[in-house]
Amino acid sequence: MKISYNWLKQFINTDLDVEEVNVILTDLGLEVEGLTNFESIKGGLKGIVVGHVESCEQHPNADRLKLTKVNIGEEVVQIVCGAPNIDEGQKVPVATVGTTLYDAGEPWEIKKGKLRGEASFGMICSESEIGLGDASDGIMVLDDKLKAGTPLSDIFKVENDKVIEIGLTPNRADAMSHWGVARDLRAGLIQQNKNNAIVTPSVSNFHVENRSKKISVNVENSELAPRYCSLTISNITVKSSPEWLQNRLKAIGIKPMNNIVDATNYVMHELGQPLHAFNADFIKDQKVNVKTVEKGTKFITLDGVERELHEEDLMICDAEKPLCIAGVFGGLNSGIKDNTTSIFLESAYFDSVSIRKTAKRHGLNTDASFRYERGIDPDITKYALRRAAILIEEISGGKVSSDAYDFYPKKIQDFQVFLSFEKINNLIGEEINTDKIKSILASLDIKVKNVTESGLGLVIPAYRVDVQREVDVIEEILRVYGYNNIDVDSKFNVSVSKSSKFDDYKIQNRIASQLISQSFYETMANSLTKKDYVDLDGELDAKNNVEMLNPLSHDLAVMRQSLLFSGLESLAHNINRNNQDLKFFEFGKTYHKYDQDFIEKKHLTLLITGKRTDNSWLNTEKDADFFYLKGILVSLFTSLGLSKIKFANKETQTISEGLSVKFKKKKIAEFGRVNSKILSEFDIDQNVLFADINWDLVLEFIKKTNFVGQKISKFPSTQRDFALLVDEHISFNEIEKIALKTDKKLLKNVDLFDVYKGDKLPDGKKSYAVSFKFRDDHKTLTDKQVDKIMTKLQKQFESQLNASLR
Repeated sequence: MKISYNWLKQFINTDLDVEEVNVILTDLGLEVEGLTNFESIKGGLKGIVVGHVESCEQHPNADRLKLTKVNIGEEVVQIVCGAPNIDEGQKVPVATVGTTLYDAGEPWEIKKGKLRGEASFGMICSESEIGLGDASDGIMVLDDKLKAGTPLSDIFKVENDKVIEIGLTPNRADAMSHWGVARDLRAGLIQQNKNNAIVTPSVSNFHVENRSKKISVNVENSELAPRYCSLTISNITVKSSPEWLQNRLKAIGIKPMNNIVDATNYVMHELGQPLHAFNADFIKDQKVNVKTVEKGTKFITLDGVERELHEEDLMICDAEKPLCIAGVFGGLNSGIKDNTTSIFLESAYFDSVSIRKTAKRHGLNTDASFRYERGIDPDITKYALRRAAILIEEISGGKVSSDAYDFYPKKIQDFQVFLSFEKINNLIGEEINTDKIKSILASLDIKVKNVTESGLGLVIPAYRVDVQREVDVIEEILRVYGYNNIDVDSKFNVSVSKSSKFDDYKIQNRIASQLISQSFYETMANSLTKKDYVDLDGELDAKNNVEMLNPLSHDLAVMRQSLLFSGLESLAHNINRNNQDLKFFEFGKTYHKYDQDFIEKKHLTLLITGKRTDNSWLNTEKDADFFYLKGILVSLFTSLGLSKIKFANKETQTISEGLSVKFKKKKIAEFGRVNSKILSEFDIDQNVLFADINWDLVLEFIKKTNFVGQKISKFPSTQRDFALLVDEHISFNEIEKIALKTDKKLLKNVDLFDVYKGDKLPDGKKSYAVSFKFRDDHKTLTDKQVDKIMTKLQKQFESQLNASLR
């Protein structure tokens, strides 16, 4: 089923883009299978401008061709034209060189060429060639007041729309219209705390102009036609529908016929109520009978096929003959003709089983029967009739000429269901708050009649023919509540056995748990990404892209070479929804092509932006910074047994203020602040920290690492501090390296606890406050031993770094 997004927004006012709407609809069970663009004029008149024919002469080598000079605004071009009505002084539509036209649906490009020896730079077009009409026997002549070079898209309105294709399940008859889809969308939005009201077309200005065309109705079989509504409209003019109406129908794949038929189709796809218009003057004795006929009765349908009727086929008849197979297909002779001046308009509720059997017997499947078979809303029959009447009056010039007849002897009652709280919890697997249940039910137009300790007495609207049992209601609650919001039981019955085999999945889970305990969220992004992203990272090469042969879209054209950009997409998505404090991690693969080989690499990435923690009495809000991320990485590698890591400066086109992490002289990670130019591509205007860990290489090191237990020393440690004055380019990493090389036995830790830059220091200098922790695991250290090492350290800093003590 196709839904026009522009049309849908007439029912529910939302500022969501169509992709966001698609996600909501799919989560609600209205699975979106496709999204296409619609242009009311194919090609959108791109490249077509107003041309002024400055001269028109006979072609020297062809009797039926003319040689013209046409001013197209920026220049005067020569165009060879074969139209009989081309003449000097005309304003005409010109398709310039490079323009694509879609005459008869097939695209073709305007190119420079020669016709019978004369150059031609463009094409003067007819109405049909540019989609502005059906005339093709001559070129289109425009208003003489138009200026040469004016784009035709500025003169003729081109409507652009998005068409959502929904794979509708047979039980969802209530969603077979734009109104029905809007109702579900509203239910989804309410769960997001967005109370978007449904806007329904008003019929308050419906009135009977006169009663000059009364047609009596007799419903003989109320079981097959529980409700039947009708009226007449006189003094109509059958013609083409206005452009806006044609565009609505074209967008969803319906071919416009004439204003009367189009109006009935429009209301059917708008409200879900099929309607049928008869030529009122063809109705014998101005009487309509809704009944079955004798078996074997011959009847010619609109497609010109003569059919033999069954005694159970419900028919719309006049005083003598059948006019229409009720709810399925109209008759050839009773339909709307160009000279029709008055119509009998029908809106009915027919028995679904009867319609299904009739349609199957005759091998017919129409839009009307499709809806009747599945069940429609009996409460909108008269409303839809009035809606269609108002529309037909508006576009045909006719006036309602009879009262609205409404045969409804026995009202179809809403369904009554009792909903047990215990049954909800048993089926769903967790307890949902009662107020939440009521909110969901209200969003689905399900009324709560009474409340007891054990459950709710409910009234289900008649249009929800698929919701008649308690389990049906629970299914409705669950689909709106969201399957993703149901927690999966963490208890599983599994056999436990010990294995000596290295379990990388277990290690991954351990690290994931460690990160989650630090308020990280795990993300899983699509491995398909935009081709352009590779240009943002100076260390990636487009020639290493693994490209899709037939990509679904530009956004899914290649396999990702980096996890950074999909992570930034996730950040941007959440920041746009007012979530500024985020910590994400992802275990994922990157994909690379080297010559004819394809290589996959597994990475662990971290992304942090905003505050470190939520504000509380214990913690004040503090932005996450480079050192915060570094601390997380050190803790992570330590827990993996890779404590002896080294850091080195690393700045790239992607990362500034960065470091690479090495273990046994191999780079296992890099991290830093994401370059602001990269962030601007994603409309992110706050700092983002990023770490990329080569998970495959980390696992290789872990396999070779033996974890050794270590006792807590019973001897005390001693700490000494230095305030070192060094050149600005000197890093703490260099100080740490020198210190640990100078004394490998007693020096246990080297820590930086302050950095100072200011006016009190010489130009080009900075001060590091560094602590050194010493300990002997076999005896207590003396001051003399520590002083000796500190002296050595001072000399090494002076000689290797030109440092001095402050």
